[in-house]
Amino acid sequence: MTLCHSRHQYVEFVRDQSVVTWLACHRHALEWFNGVPGRLIIDNPKCAITRACIHEPEVQRAYAEAAEGYGFKIDPCPPRDPQKKGIVESGGKYVKHNFLPLRAFRDLADANRQAQAWVMGEAGNRIHGTTRKAPLTVFAEVEQALLAPLPDVPPELAVWAKVKVPRDAHVQFERCYYSVPFRLAGQGLWLKATGNAVWLYREHELVATHIRRLAPGSRATTVDHLPPEALAWNLQDTQWCLTRAQDMGPHCLSLVRTLFADRVLIKLRAVQGLLRLAKPYGAGRLEAACARALHFETPTLRAVKAILQKGLDQQAELPAFDQLAHTYTQGGCFCRDPQTLLTH
Repeated sequence: MTLCHSRHQYVEFVRDQSVVTWLACHRHALEWFNGVPGRLIIDNPKCAITRACIHEPEVQRAYAEAAEGYGFKIDPCPPRDPQKKGIVESGGKYVKHNFLPLRAFRDLADANRQAQAWVMGEAGNRIHGTTRKAPLTVFAEVEQALLAPLPDVPPELAVWAKVKVPRDAHVQFERCYYSVPFRLAGQGLWLKATGNAVWLYREHELVATHIRRLAPGSRATTVDHLPPEALAWNLQDTQWCLTRAQDMGPHCLSLVRTLFADRVLIKLRAVQGLLRLAKPYGAGRLEAACARALHFETPTLRAVKAILQKGLDQQAELPAFDQLAHTYTQGGCFCRDPQTLLTH
């Protein structure tokens, strides 16, 4: 960034031209000058201008908020016309030809430290080719007093992004996921992200707020945003199922414990389905059906459901097979006595 009157500069090396980097560079530059120019003449990078146009360019939403917060106006150059921003173009060439040659840098921070020392030393005290004055002298004597003061509280620099809500109601931003109300699935939302928080808007209506996640793949989920079936799955956990089964009766609790004790499968859905049978059939019939299933050693959801559908829980239990064994040991009613057959 080069001030037009004094030609005093701010120089910073960065690795990308993202919106976050663009806004951070502006904050560093304005703090470097300890003031805010009334107008910033810029090129048309995508991080600043979403639609380059001579008459009515469209400004990136985050950059527009930063301009409002600091109190400067944005003046994009006409597309493909570098002559309109010759001051900053010349300043860039001066840095390239006079600072970079014959220098070595340990890392990016070292390069920026050397650049700032060079600006305050060699570059700031040279006799400029156009003004014929030292930039630092003109800045200190004239230009700095004309800059608007920095705001007492620096504006919060945010990034805006357009996102679409998928079927799982979790929008993605920088490889992290944030929940929104499930009824918005398929709709487009505006996402506003700062260093600490994320806001989601449907046009101007705030629909969700989350703490900013930084670890890739991490999720921020609000329970109320989930659809009813997912909400039931999350709330009806193992402990809830055990408590609910205990309210039904001892046989229901025993059957639920048997399902949870499976060595291979996690039968949480089966237990949830079993407990839901209390709604159409009642807790008493469910307890009786669980008792019958345990008696015949068939502790499964399918068996309990079949018992309830056929009304077997309301029938008396038949005597066991071993109680009828005398029919076969003492002979049937139409069988002859073997001893009688031998005598005849």
